[in-house]
Amino acid sequence: MAKYNTLLYYCYSAIADAEQFAADHLKFCKSLGLVGRIIVADEGLNGTVSGNSESCKTYMDTLHADERFAAIDFKVDEVDGPSFIKMHVRYKSEIVHSGLRDPKIINPQEKTGKHLEPKDFLAMKDRDDVVVLDVRSNYEHSLGKFKNAITLDIENFRDFPAKINELAQYKDKKILTYCTGGIKCEKASALLLHEGFTDVYQLHGGIIKYGKEAGGQDFEGKCYVFDNRLSVDVNSVNPVVISTCFNCGKHTDKMINCANPECNEHFTQCEECGWQMDGCCSDACKQHPRKREYDGTGYYVKVPQPVNTAKKAKIKLAE
Repeated sequence: MAKYNTLLYYCYSAIADAEQFAADHLKFCKSLGLVGRIIVADEGLNGTVSGNSESCKTYMDTLHADERFAAIDFKVDEVDGPSFIKMHVRYKSEIVHSGLRDPKIINPQEKTGKHLEPKDFLAMKDRDDVVVLDVRSNYEHSLGKFKNAITLDIENFRDFPAKINELAQYKDKKILTYCTGGIKCEKASALLLHEGFTDVYQLHGGIIKYGKEAGGQDFEGKCYVFDNRLSVDVNSVNPVVISTCFNCGKHTDKMINCANPECNEHFTQCEECGWQMDGCCSDACKQHPRKREYDGTGYYVKVPQPVNTAKKAKIKLAE
């Protein structure tokens, strides 16, 4: 058994006093020596945690013993070391930010797309009456996506609802949605059904589970993940590299964050340009006085930024 594991999971299940649950859950995770990032909301949990195999097993067993979380499908990766540096558990309004907060309209616990196991997704995805839809953000699908999948020009998942009209031409097709671990598809497929799409499916367990159970066949490139690995291999059947270096255009599957913390852009950069640009996307970022030291990984512990009060006020008004 591997010394360390990284667990990816989510669960839509009502949590009473979720804010207090988040505080208690943080203490529990720290007691196990886990690191990671967990979002807690009234509607459920969304997490990636990492630690030694024994602690991860205890964590999974404990959550499964709670009837609210008994159905969690943990995606388990064996890793060389912990995939995070710190442990964060935060209470938020949603476990994945979509802006779709009215449970009378969108409630994954009541109505969502039909779940397809990886082998069934593989069998269906190339049929003439099927459209495969990537519901992830630009930086994610630019690194890797299913062959012939429809992608949307979105910076964040909260932009997805505004793109529904662009999909109207596919209303007579079977829509197969997919994302990293399945969580975004729960709300994306529910919204598609609400908007009049009648035959909607979602890849159960997302790209990560598909890689483990279907060999990742026809997933081109790498899968972006939200920890210090930044990307993982998925396809062991017919892998290809589709992403290109932001600076020189050469094919590369290395994803980094810009070393300038005020930019922090997600982008692909080849090894050579990484060292030439010192982990930055531009010369301006390379000369920035707050530029972080580049160690070849392109992953950095988040540096607190000054509060943008104008942006914060705008978001509050939108809510």
